[in-house]
Amino acid sequence: MAFLLRVELPDVPGSLGALATALGGAGADIEAIEIVERRAGGLVIDDVLLELPPQVMPDALITACHQLEGVTVEWISRYNAGANLSMDLEAVERFTDDPAQAIARLVEVIPETFRTDWALALDRVDGAMHVMAQSPTAPKLVPEADDWLGLRKAKVLREVPQWESTVLAAAPARDRRGNGLVVVVGRHGGPEFLNSEVARLGHMASLAASVQTV
Repeated sequence: MAFLLRVELPDVPGSLGALATALGGAGADIEAIEIVERRAGGLVIDDVLLELPPQVMPDALITACHQLEGVTVEWISRYNAGANLSMDLEAVERFTDDPAQAIARLVEVIPETFRTDWALALDRVDGAMHVMAQSPTAPKLVPEADDWLGLRKAKVLREVPQWESTVLAAAPARDRRGNGLVVVVGRHGGPEFLNSEVARLGHMASLAASVQTV
């Protein structure tokens, strides 16, 4: 089974190696590791994609991590089988290769790139909110939220009653004609969006909108 582990650890030589050794000792097979954010105080946040055999419980990973000095587990959850940690540049290549559908391509790659459960893009058509694109698992019913289209910068959104227990973030952008749109992403239950993730989402949404040709 595939799991995603988000962990805070000291940003010092040997720290990542010790983490990998501990996880391997607990039975995990590490597929990929990505630095998500560097924090004050010499700390770093890493996402670790790993496989666990059926007989090993996720709690064993948490125990192994907490035996390391300065290491804290922020999140662990099941992850889509066969998924990979996708780098931002790979995502940019996807939507720049198809300018006519840049926003739709961005929405496709966001769940893998940002480890979200879903993504969608909204704009306004004839005065009504319109879904430009959505990932397969995105909610089918989207609440009328005019303030989303009025956002000035990427931010974490307050909880929406229709999407209870979903952590949300949104990034506004404008296309070449000056039309406004917003990209909304969600994680069921967490983890909370880091400031660095929100900033990345904002930059990527703006880039995709500037590339969009239709």
